[in-house]
Amino acid sequence: MSANQNTVPEHLKSIHVRPQHMEWRKTAFEGCEMKPLYVDRETGVLTVLLRMAPGATLPDHEHVFTEQTYMLEGRLEDKEGPEKGLSVGPGEYVARPAGSRHAAWCPEGGLMVAFFQMPNKFFSEGGDVVDFLGKDWEAEWGTAYARSQKR
Repeated sequence: MSANQNTVPEHLKSIHVRPQHMEWRKTAFEGCEMKPLYVDRETGVLTVLLRMAPGATLPDHEHVFTEQTYMLEGRLEDKEGPEKGLSVGPGEYVARPAGSRHAAWCPEGGLMVAFFQMPNKFFSEGGDVVDFLGKDWEAEWGTAYARSQKR
């Protein structure tokens, strides 16, 4: 079955992204940049290309739902948490279960694709809970999270 792209309803159209033409966006964390490949604000589903400079750290955070990461370059290591020392290198994959909490870093830098069912909650020393961009997690994602709990 073939359909002309102009006759396909918006909600059934594929999302085609060309990351090589996108600018890297700064995150709330020094040395961490991303290119959002897919964002669904209604459900919280998020896929990003994440680039971390040598020594860059993702501080203490909790995985709200499952997070999956596929390493393209470099190494992602658990810096703190119950699996401290876990190291994921190029061509390797790691899935983090809902509720898991840790800090991670890229000692030599890294490039990865990360798939989130809901963005992580990052905990600041001052007690704030923010998302990857440093925005209040509840304000940005609380509605999508509440909706997911009703399913």
